Amino acid sequence: MYYVYVLKSKKTGNLYTGFTKDLRKRFNQHNSNLSTYTKGRGPFELIYYEASTDKFDAMARERYLKSGMGKRCLKNRLKRSLSLTG
Repeated sequence: MYYVYVLKSKKTGNLYTGFTKDLRKRFNQHNSNLSTYTKGRGPFELIYYEASTDKFDAMARERYLKSGMGKRCLKNRLKRSLSLTG
């Protein structure tokens, strides 16, 4: 399986969208400051993920969720979660 995921920084409240084959391992890397992209911005909470059996579908979905329209769609979908967590 391939995963597209969204993390929320408990420090800043910012969202980070990523893609991985091993979600648990990648989440631990983010929280252990082993990821270049999020180093020093954690701790993080996993607020959303999607699974796909196809790598290229998951990569395309990640690209979409990082686009302006994708961010709006995601924030609309998660508006209750985002308001409850900060």
